[in-house]
Amino acid sequence: MKSFEELVNEQMLIMDKLLSMQTELDRYRELEEELRNRKKEQDLLSVQDDIMEMKKELNSIQNLFMQLTERVIESYQTKSATEKIMND
Repeated sequence: MKSFEELVNEQMLIMDKLLSMQTELDRYRELEEELRNRKKEQDLLSVQDDIMEMKKELNSIQNLFMQLTERVIESYQTKSATEKIMND
């Protein structure tokens, strides 16, 4: 089992990726709106496809982050319980 610190570091890397993906998704949504306003249907469809793929990837990363969060909590609880036993 990975140590608490390793899990937290991994979680921070995933959080960075989540934030990056969210920023990129926001940018694509702005582009989508611009293309819609310009009535560029073919370009709009392409951007909408990209947005759907990014949403899938973002969802996957969010799920991974949630799983890792659970592992961090479990690791912390195990570490705390071990330290309590050692100190008693």
